[in-house]
Amino acid sequence: NPDDMHALEAALAVKDQYEGSRVTVVSMGPPQAEEALRQCLALGADDAVLVTDRAFGGADTLATSYTIASAIRHIQRTMNRQFQIIFCGKQAIDGDTAQVGPQIAEKLNIPQVTYAADIKKEGNCLTVKRLLEDGYMTVQVQTPCLVTCVKELNEVRYMTVKGILECWDKPLTVLDYNALKDEPLIDPTTIGLKGSPTNVFRSFTPPQKGAGQILGGTAEEAAKELAGLLAKKHAI
Repeated sequence: NPDDMHALEAALAVKDQYEGSRVTVVSMGPPQAEEALRQCLALGADDAVLVTDRAFGGADTLATSYTIASAIRHIQRTMNRQFQIIFCGKQAIDGDTAQVGPQIAEKLNIPQVTYAADIKKEGNCLTVKRLLEDGYMTVQVQTPCLVTCVKELNEVRYMTVKGILECWDKPLTVLDYNALKDEPLIDPTTIGLKGSPTNVFRSFTPPQKGAGQILGGTAEEAAKELAGLLAKKHAI
């Protein structure tokens, strides 16, 4: 998802700023999602985790958040990686719900800040400028936390030849159902289709609105003509 690239860039910016930082990218998807993860490694991420299994297929946002939150807990417990910040894209480009990131934060019981257009980190505190429909909101949050990122946050860096060559030597771990089944949140009733209380019945493009009609004459004449048109459509 394009927004995820801005989340990755935000993580890499923190890594550039703080020596010793490490960036792990996580994706839930089919085996071919490895290609996208390799691109993240080429851009500068240190390692990647692919969460993939038929048991996870058909998940809605709730089931997806259960699975990814469990994967994050598994990474912390088995790989000795204690995260400070989880960066997510604002939303996916298919469902456009913007729900998975916040739901992951809820499952991990950590604070969240959505729609980040600017982030400043000082110690264990983040100052985040949120992009809203009618302006901005600035909030502060303590780490560990989760932040969802919008495209206005940054400009994604380009891959380097060195990065492309090294991405194939960086570790990529695959986690399937058997790897995660002992995690507290993982259960046949919380993942995949069985764990999805919602499903998409039909997707369609809304019909385009027709061209508008401009009424001429004086204000009184235009009002009279408008009333006549609305009456013909039984709107009044």
